[in-house]
Amino acid sequence: MTAIGYFKPAGLAALAAVGALVLAACSQTPSGQAEPSQPATVAATHSTLTASPSPSASPNTSATVGAMVEGFPKQLLPLMTGATVVSSSFDKASTPSTAALVGTVTAPTASVIDFYSKALEGQGFKAVPGDNVGGVASKDFVRGDNETVNLSVVEAAGVSTFTIGANVAAESAK
Repeated sequence: MTAIGYFKPAGLAALAAVGALVLAACSQTPSGQAEPSQPATVAATHSTLTASPSPSASPNTSATVGAMVEGFPKQLLPLMTGATVVSSSFDKASTPSTAALVGTVTAPTASVIDFYSKALEGQGFKAVPGDNVGGVASKDFVRGDNETVNLSVVEAAGVSTFTIGANVAAESAK
């Protein structure tokens, strides 16, 4: 099953919006290497915009650019030390609750995966076999019968951009 297979339509819509923000934050140089563009600078200056929910998203979904959205489950998905928030979203009213975080950090991909693996395993999540999807570092985690987390990381020019999304029981989204 792909990482996307774990997300409900409302969570998928929020995750797609977050993914679009990540793509918008990168541009190609003449040499073909990706590097951060102006939106990454805007996020670093703590400018916050609230995104409009997509028509298929739950009316309880909140998404913010450049900051953690209010009520974001920071214990479940902590921000890695030294990382900057690109965007975040959270819907605690859906079943399961959904949360997504996009961030950047000047650390190698392996360090990002190690940080989040330890954080999630410390909360009882188990890593699913497999470490990438189509050349992108990607790790899935499960807890119980219906709680899932996916982490993906892309590294360019010494900066790792990571996306982490979770579908968890409402009581876990704290």
